[in-house]
Amino acid sequence: MNDSTVHIVATGSYVPENILKNDDLKKYIDTNDEWIYTRTGIRERRIANKDEAASDLAYETSKKILKRAEINSEDIELIVMATITPDTCCPSGANWLEGKLDAVNAVSFDVTAACSGYLFALSVAMQYLKNGVYKNALVVASEVMSRVVNWYDRETCILWGDGAGGCFLSAEEKYKNFPVLKNVYIHSDGKNGNNLLMPGGGSKTTPISHESVDAKLHYLKMIGASDSMRVAVKRFSESCNEVLNNFDLKPEDISLVVPHQANYRILKNVAKKINIPLEKFYLTIEKYGNSSSSSMAIALDEAVSEGKIKRGDNVILTAFGGGLTWGSALIKW
Repeated sequence: MNDSTVHIVATGSYVPENILKNDDLKKYIDTNDEWIYTRTGIRERRIANKDEAASDLAYETSKKILKRAEINSEDIELIVMATITPDTCCPSGANWLEGKLDAVNAVSFDVTAACSGYLFALSVAMQYLKNGVYKNALVVASEVMSRVVNWYDRETCILWGDGAGGCFLSAEEKYKNFPVLKNVYIHSDGKNGNNLLMPGGGSKTTPISHESVDAKLHYLKMIGASDSMRVAVKRFSESCNEVLNNFDLKPEDISLVVPHQANYRILKNVAKKINIPLEKFYLTIEKYGNSSSSSMAIALDEAVSEGKIKRGDNVILTAFGGGLTWGSALIKW
């Protein structure tokens, strides 16, 4: 077993040009900007064009990553794509992305873990690299949530947006001075997976019928929002503390927390529970909303691009999502 160090060589992200503001939702539901913002921290979100699928957003992201990493697509050995909104169930979103990149030497597959998907994808890729199976991996999270939103559901349609983000990981010696992905900790609770559910589209409700469409079974549903928020705060906090404890770090040792952009009120409570100031949380929720697995990847790339992360910084990534799934990671920049 090789047990190599895994480095983050480059990051990238892409969001569609179309902006859907809170007041734009008035044509679907009885709402306004103040009502949405005070409950979620969201002002607007991005919406993909009709001809844009998850692999298209991932492709734009990947081009940025490869350019910054100064590598060619044929050098990619592994592509792991986190998504719950792939172009098709078969082939996978990663397969479509591989083809668009012409990554002829890559193995590609999807990871499905809802809003925690990017962390799960990082964990999977990390194992392959640490064990020496591959030397590098492209990890991308891409979501077109607008395709699975019921725009007449007042509780959920206000939350979701579209976008993609990712990074290029390598275990090669030449990247020894690049940021280190120290470890990723992931967890799940399948017994409570019904809290965030897309009932239709799987083998349980096939074949798809007029009845299943009329019953809106192919939209994402959230059950027990208040309970979900309490569980989210608990799991976010536990996973951040797991990083601190396993690396013998104190809250003041953390330079930046890059969370899944779930809800401003959730993240505000998490900051209090783990004793890290909210000012150290990098937030994009106001302008992008919740883009599921891609939100943390987008936020990390923007934090890097804006110079919010400096050499030697300890950075925590943390997420909670459907499944139920949650986890955290530590990056030594």
